[in-house]
Amino acid sequence: MTIQDILVVDDSKTELLVLTELLTGGGYTVRAAGNAEAAHQQLAERLPDLILLDVVMPGQNGFQLTRAIARDPRFAAIPIILCTSKSQETDRVWGLRQGARDYVTKPVDGALLLSKIRALS
Repeated sequence: MTIQDILVVDDSKTELLVLTELLTGGGYTVRAAGNAEAAHQQLAERLPDLILLDVVMPGQNGFQLTRAIARDPRFAAIPIILCTSKSQETDRVWGLRQGARDYVTKPVDGALLLSKIRALS
């Protein structure tokens, strides 16, 4: 599968802007959602090729959203990369156990993130 359309889910407008600029500069089409509810709406409208997802958000957090997406047959094939300030190894392991394909910590190393996305293509 070629990754072209990426859904970025983060409650920080600054992070959304930074990630959107990085990804569009890398040639990707980006849609943004500020929370889990908005992410569900975006998924209902059009399936992305990849979801880049923050963990610490109000309401449903990124771990919970990852689990919900990964266990839903309509969305299970969409790879998820968690992108978070939670840098403990236990957080990374937990995120991967919820269904994420990869895990990057903030502040994001742009070259590393782009290489991880290309590796999933």
